Amino acid sequence: MSKFKKVLIACSTLLLIFSLFSVARILLRDYAEQQRMKELAAVWKNGSDTGGGSASPSPFSTKAHGQVMLPEFQELYERNPDIIGWLKMDGTRIDYPVMRNPQDPQYYLDHDFDKKKSKNGLLFLDASSRINDAGILLIHGHHMKSGLMFADLMKYKKESYYKEHATFEFSTLYEKEEYEIVAVFLSQVYRKSDEVFKYYQIEKAGTPAEFESYVQNIKKLALYDTGVTARYGDKLLVLSTCEYSTENGRLAVVARKRI
Repeated sequence: MSKFKKVLIACSTLLLIFSLFSVARILLRDYAEQQRMKELAAVWKNGSDTGGGSASPSPFSTKAHGQVMLPEFQELYERNPDIIGWLKMDGTRIDYPVMRNPQDPQYYLDHDFDKKKSKNGLLFLDASSRINDAGILLIHGHHMKSGLMFADLMKYKKESYYKEHATFEFSTLYEKEEYEIVAVFLSQVYRKSDEVFKYYQIEKAGTPAEFESYVQNIKKLALYDTGVTARYGDKLLVLSTCEYSTENGRLAVVARKRI
């Protein structure tokens, strides 16, 4: 065997080992992240089971509103007070805390629950959202190849899937809420100069006319008709993640709080 072939084989072997090592490292990282998410979900569920799903007297009441924190959140809140809610969607892996860092709205784009650097990040509330108000809340999450975070929102591209999973649960610190899906659509992040409907500009839907226009626009973009609509005074939840069929693409699921 020539010296050149020996060098080529050695280089190929080293490249293969390096590739396998890289893949193994990614798989181990994703596995560890999945375990962390399961651990958080277990804490959440344990709080719910222990508290019977009802608020209990504790130091977790707010002076401003006299509200008492749901037992599901109390241990998690002690661990990280940036938690503002929990999103659970049956039929998906989405069973995660929703975060908000007051100093940096995009902090959880690349940090985990314990404030360590993480490529997965966590679900987090958009800076324009006001958790205790009616109107529109916007939640961002990564579309991870591992299936974590908001990757499973892609299932809602199919109307058949939507019909079997038309509602989901979002709980704030003080109230369990159920939502029904209004629209699922594809969009993108546009340039500031583009004069098109930008679903993520929720701050521009504050008046009755603006809210009505917002709902009409998402209906026009909808992949299918859900038969559900919304009117001014309803609370909307927008779940947004990357969608890779177009540059800067996004998929959004918009749902209305059930009264």
